[in-house]
Amino acid sequence: MVQFLAKQELEQYLLQSLNMALGSVLQGETSYTNSFNISVLDDGFIFIPRLPSGFIIDDELYQKIFLIANASLYPQYTLLKQNSAYFVALKTNDIHVQRGLFFPWKKGISERLIISDLDQFTSTVKENQIPLMKNLVVDYDKVTSIAIAGNSGSGKSYALTYLLSILKNISDLIIVDPKFDTPSRWARENRIPVIHPKQNRSKSDFVSEINENLSDCLDIIHKRQAILFDNPRHEFKHLTIVIDEVLALSEGVNKNIKESFFSLLSQIALLGRATKVHLLLVSQRFDHQTVPVSVREQLNVLIQIGNINKRTTQFLFPDLDPEGIVIPNGKGCGLVQIIDNEHPYQVLPLLCPTYYTKKGIL
Repeated sequence: MVQFLAKQELEQYLLQSLNMALGSVLQGETSYTNSFNISVLDDGFIFIPRLPSGFIIDDELYQKIFLIANASLYPQYTLLKQNSAYFVALKTNDIHVQRGLFFPWKKGISERLIISDLDQFTSTVKENQIPLMKNLVVDYDKVTSIAIAGNSGSGKSYALTYLLSILKNISDLIIVDPKFDTPSRWARENRIPVIHPKQNRSKSDFVSEINENLSDCLDIIHKRQAILFDNPRHEFKHLTIVIDEVLALSEGVNKNIKESFFSLLSQIALLGRATKVHLLLVSQRFDHQTVPVSVREQLNVLIQIGNINKRTTQFLFPDLDPEGIVIPNGKGCGLVQIIDNEHPYQVLPLLCPTYYTKKGIL
């Protein structure tokens, strides 16, 4: 079990780490010359520069402090990466130290769930709760849409199967499987219909069938909206449209059919939240050719697994520089961001659950 340092010890340790590593950046100014100080809080620490200073307080300085502190604090704390400098005002009348750079953290590091029996586990999960890691649970009532991105072999299908196993108990499912692969086998095992390609059938014909089903879902949304108009507190059962390998649908298909597909996805993403109609999309990437920008903007559970760098994160996390985030190696490892009113908006290292299930599903 990790033993956490006391506040004073942690402040001294951080000061020592920053004094040694920031020497050249701060042109020799250190805490020993009263150039800056550190204040440790329960949810992070504040770097407090004394102004006027001989160094520039900007995004570059913020990110350098992040790199130093994140490595120094691992594994007792995980710093939550910010896209830019996070300034906070301090309660003091001394104008020289009335502001600081805040570095939020969470105690410990991301830990993977190990599930010995997936069926038994899903039967014990609380209603509408999706456990992603130890101490990280998503409330499905607050989910609009989910995206899973990752290169081939990164573990997308394994992660999708886990989510489907949880969702089958809390949501109706419409599954689209262009590859007729893992989701189809899972659906057969759980007796859930799947929309998949058939022999002697064109791709445009297949996507047209998908569009018909999406149109039916849009009709459901409109009917539910009418019910909510009269009774805003009416509770609907969740309906989740699961599409594996979205990129495979949007490439090489008739232009009009593709535009219809994009239009239906956009309307469902924009209107589905209040009526509990969700999208669960899986793709190697989520550029503008895979899904419309309007769909990407409605995603509030973002999962990127596999190879993590600026290039691979540019679509789900366009403002994020992943440098300095400690991400474990292995399948199903990457980044996650949950955008709701319960979790911090920062991106966290993710280790997807490892689970064991009936032989033959995968």
